[in-house]
Amino acid sequence: MKNKKRIFQIILLTSTAISLFYVPWSIVWAWLPPVPNTIEEQLEDGLGYGFEGIIVYVDQKGKEPQYYAAGWHDRDKKIPADPKAYFKIASVGKLYHAVAISKLVSENKLSLDGTLAEYFPELKDRIEYADQITLRMMVQHRSGIPNYTNYPNYWANPPQSVEAILDLVLDEPASFAPDQGYEYSNTNYLLISELIEKVSGNKVEYFKTRIFEPLGLKNTYLSMDEIDMDRLMSGYYVGVDRDLKTDNVGGIIATAEDVGIFLRALNDGSLFENGEQEIYSSIYVFNHTGLIPGYQTIAEYHPELDAVVIQFTNTVNFDGYNWNLSEVLYNRVVKILGRG
Repeated sequence: MKNKKRIFQIILLTSTAISLFYVPWSIVWAWLPPVPNTIEEQLEDGLGYGFEGIIVYVDQKGKEPQYYAAGWHDRDKKIPADPKAYFKIASVGKLYHAVAISKLVSENKLSLDGTLAEYFPELKDRIEYADQITLRMMVQHRSGIPNYTNYPNYWANPPQSVEAILDLVLDEPASFAPDQGYEYSNTNYLLISELIEKVSGNKVEYFKTRIFEPLGLKNTYLSMDEIDMDRLMSGYYVGVDRDLKTDNVGGIIATAEDVGIFLRALNDGSLFENGEQEIYSSIYVFNHTGLIPGYQTIAEYHPELDAVVIQFTNTVNFDGYNWNLSEVLYNRVVKILGRG
């Protein structure tokens, strides 16, 4: 009996040692220290998590908006981080596209029940279930269309045209039958973007007149061709010794302030007209994150604080705990806000 007990103790100790070996210590060491008193202090601590640069924007009701930055806007040129710099917001742009879809549906230019085959007849025989996949399913990531960024080594050399990107998923089997599952798929929103262009006649103009200008967003753009590149924050990937800012990926480019203004208007409904809010509420979410090589964004509204908090971090590592560390940083910033 004593031998069995001893063997059990050895097994338990061995299992514990193995478990500790796999603990993500970088996250533990970021999470354990007491939360500092100020956001400025927290951002300085955040640089120790491995980020070259950090931007935080806070819009809390009843208070003036606050702008924070730490680290580098451009590491090589030693330009300090600028809280009003441009940033590639990646998948946060899906919120803007879902808003545009809601407005086009309200204008009776689109139907959420319209199918992919109806909107893109040329894809009827190239995407499985195209005649059953509805616009609603695409917005909600319930279409089953494979995600092109899951293509092996996609980010090593991303295709530069819509046609080349679509070629990665055309004629491939569906991930699941329409509306029978959920898979976050960037392909859905690539097609949605093309549909907005097709129906509106000019996607850039539509976004400007229906979303950007009504909100006074003067620092939000759909293309790198529209911006002063010096104002775009540099982006870095761990182990890659070059600035990723010139890579033509990432979708919408904006300042943290502009993203914050948009997010508050999305959540309080002031962005919408004539039934658009009800349409949007039925199809998509009100907060989002974004992640591409060099650029991470967290954009959330916190009702308990009546605060919008936007965070940009410009250093990425898909193979480590880099994203988790950005979440630790963000949560600690929100905790500081909660102290009043």
